[in-house]
Amino acid sequence: MKHHPSVAGAVMLCGLTAVAIALGATAAAEGNAEAGPAPLWKAQWQLQKPTAGVDTGPDGGKTVADMQKERQRARWRTRRIIFTNDGDDSWRPETKEEFLNLRTAPLVGSHVDTMFYATTQSLGNHSHNSRAAELSAAPGTMAHRFIEQGTDNLEVMVEFCHENDIEVFWSLRMNDTHDYSNETMRPRWKSEHPEYLIGTPEKKPRCYTWTSADFAQPWVRTKVFRIVRDVCERYDVDGIELDFFRHLCYFKTPSYGGVATDEEIAAMTDLVRRIRTMADEEGARRGRPILIAMRMPDSLEYARALGLDLQTWLEEDLLDILVVGGYMQLNPWEYSVGLGKKYGVPVYPSLDESRHKGDAMKRRMTLEAYRARAAEAWEAGMSGIYVFNVFNPLNPLWNELGDPEKLRGLSKSYFVNYRTVHHAKQYLAGGEQYVGIPVLDPVSPMVLEPGTSTATRINVGDDGSTLPLTARVILRLEVAEAVPGLTVRVNAHALEAGAFDGGWMEYTVPASALVRGGNDIAVSLGADAAGTVTVSDLQLCVECEE
Repeated sequence: MKHHPSVAGAVMLCGLTAVAIALGATAAAEGNAEAGPAPLWKAQWQLQKPTAGVDTGPDGGKTVADMQKERQRARWRTRRIIFTNDGDDSWRPETKEEFLNLRTAPLVGSHVDTMFYATTQSLGNHSHNSRAAELSAAPGTMAHRFIEQGTDNLEVMVEFCHENDIEVFWSLRMNDTHDYSNETMRPRWKSEHPEYLIGTPEKKPRCYTWTSADFAQPWVRTKVFRIVRDVCERYDVDGIELDFFRHLCYFKTPSYGGVATDEEIAAMTDLVRRIRTMADEEGARRGRPILIAMRMPDSLEYARALGLDLQTWLEEDLLDILVVGGYMQLNPWEYSVGLGKKYGVPVYPSLDESRHKGDAMKRRMTLEAYRARAAEAWEAGMSGIYVFNVFNPLNPLWNELGDPEKLRGLSKSYFVNYRTVHHAKQYLAGGEQYVGIPVLDPVSPMVLEPGTSTATRINVGDDGSTLPLTARVILRLEVAEAVPGLTVRVNAHALEAGAFDGGWMEYTVPASALVRGGNDIAVSLGADAAGTVTVSDLQLCVECEE
């Protein structure tokens, strides 16, 4: 099968490291969570003094109730693709034009309808000109030059997106801990107030990231609230994203092996309510709504065990957009689509880079694999596609993934699963019990003894009625050597004998045997087989003439 170059070349797992410099003093007392202004900020701060959120806006006299109604409409805007930018385009460029060309300007006219722009290096350490956090931009970086010019990276991004009819959200990584392995990204408050952290270098939690902020501390929640409020007051964003997946370590109880207590769950819900109320009040003041998106684990039970009561947040209309998945996928996409229908919110799958190792990762990082994941998500009823950690604006996927009809005529590589279940266990003791999807990969292979059968399921966005007549479908099983006694059925359709090629048994699948959605794959090993057979991966290739 002909493959396009791997998308992995466009994925930056850690981004470009910024040299963190503390330009503000962190207050120690509870309730004083804002970092003090540094000299470089003063001129802009004085020109942009915020007005506190009020019930009515100055122009239309709009109320909070108006905002609640208007965001019900705004949340359903078409978003074929949401492009997530981690903000690391703010370091090396020398000019505004270079900054925009690096990741953003080439997207104009593509399927990207919405930009989520993150400025978080770690919680409280940001590259935009925040009044409530420390500045992570060293002198000589583009982010620093923007501030010297009286603007910043977030303001430039908002202006560009609006000029080009692209919706733009500011993304807050709710407890980003890249500073765990890179001290230059660590804000001063974490060193000055270790009592506000989940752990210490000597006493690390299960998730290892001891630098995680402890959201049971009122000081931490106030800090987060003020960072978010500052953006809502001073930037013309269409919405904000609360990215809970960065990182899933919020309270000590689950971090050290338990499940979140009622008090911990209530503390986070209180913060989310405060942010929702503030965003609606600020929307009324400016005359248009501020939407709230959240990136969450795709399991209500798993999220709650971590202290994130997504079900209550949905019931109380605290979010407008739900993005599911990230380090892991726990349920079929239909599970989350069902939640969206029940509570009236659009749902988007987070298509993150694969965290498998070696060739298993490379196979899942091709353009064909991203096409397959998008086709599967569209078939499940998703409202659009959210792509995480892919930054090359010239990648063909930006002009393909947002159109399910276009995808039908393109080659794809489907897998049983695209991420491992490792992170489900890393962030929550016993987290594997929440995995509700089949898994087949080198970490969790299929093992057959002579005379036995086993089965799995693979989700597909194609069938015989949608594929071009010239399309070929090949099912591939990764094995150590040729296995003549192996028989395979797809949806009870027996396949002809396979051929061994380069570590794979390959079987031709009639397009008519496929169904859109879940496809059952049954594998049997003859009783006279020489020994145990291990299938370490399964790939369904749809080959189209392009």
